[in-house]
Amino acid sequence: MNVGILGGGQLGYMLALAGYPLGLQFRFLDPSPEAPVGRIALRVNADFSNAEALDRFANGLDLVTYEFENVPVESVKSLAQRTLVFPPPVALETAQDRLREKLLFRRLGIATADFLAVKNSAALDAAVRSIGLPVILKTCRMGYDGKGQWLLREAADISRAKSEMSAHLPTAFEDSAPFVLERFVPFTRELSILAVRARSGEIIFYPLVENHHRDGILRLSLAPAPHLAATTQQAAEGAARRVLEALDYVGVLAIELFECDGKLLANEMAPRVHNSGHWTIEGAVTSQFENHLRAVCGFPLGSTTTTGHSAMINLIGELPETAAILAIPDAHLHLYGKTSRPGRKLGHVTVQANSQKSIAEKLAALPAFFQRPIFCLSAAQESPLASTGAATL
Repeated sequence: MNVGILGGGQLGYMLALAGYPLGLQFRFLDPSPEAPVGRIALRVNADFSNAEALDRFANGLDLVTYEFENVPVESVKSLAQRTLVFPPPVALETAQDRLREKLLFRRLGIATADFLAVKNSAALDAAVRSIGLPVILKTCRMGYDGKGQWLLREAADISRAKSEMSAHLPTAFEDSAPFVLERFVPFTRELSILAVRARSGEIIFYPLVENHHRDGILRLSLAPAPHLAATTQQAAEGAARRVLEALDYVGVLAIELFECDGKLLANEMAPRVHNSGHWTIEGAVTSQFENHLRAVCGFPLGSTTTTGHSAMINLIGELPETAAILAIPDAHLHLYGKTSRPGRKLGHVTVQANSQKSIAEKLAALPAFFQRPIFCLSAAQESPLASTGAATL
């Protein structure tokens, strides 16, 4: 089976690595000549909206999927007229716009932080008065890893945001507001749920994952999430199931959640394999990457049962010595083949253990490289031993 993937970053790279043992062949479309998949797969090096490139890319493919949600929806819809596309274009269109995403959650009865659409800087003051400080202003489109976001705690923050908002206004008319204002949530912790829906409609779930961010970038994921009540897992699964069925979704879907005041609040969703699921390569019977391919190709889904406890650490901006990582018992290194630059995800390390306590001990014993502020592990090390309550949606 010939599978086309829009985007050639590390997620596409890991999809291909999971798919080759299944006998799948891959072709990628990515505008970057340095895309990681260039090392292992055929790649069309062109812009996602290039019509001639889309024709070359689509020729002979059995289906198309994507590893990057900022692909032009019109390009995906064009491909859907020639071949199967999973997840469906409506899922991509929804996830690309934070306001549409929030409105979908609201329509499905999934709790979120209070939010309002903001059309321009003149409308920001009224929205802030309505919700009250502190709030977070976000661009509806193109923001990721903390980009396009402003935390507003006082008047000076509002003034600064106004001065910067014009750079994020769309160049063409759109039917959605360019910004969304959300109430700042004093959450207990951040969680994510990874769900998989097959072409047949079968749905399976991975256990909730606890995530730790710094500067808007994921640094550490703990799986399964420590001290996880069964009702919390059930609530997250129920919310994900509603989204999957409403969108007639096929593939892996990730939903980021806040645990707050005894309940879960949905934050954002990603219509693709997700950074907080990288631990599944070693930490589950079937990885998120293999299950995504099983789903879109029409194969039976694989077990999501865990193989112990895992901690996934992103390598941001710089890399440790390979030998130092390989010397750590039960540590697994994944490098993406990218050149180093500040804030860039260059790889990840997954550490495994047979208990939450052992994971905490292994994190504390990691080499000095991981104790630098950029990795922000010191605060996270106590997390597996912390206690949190149940949550409901």
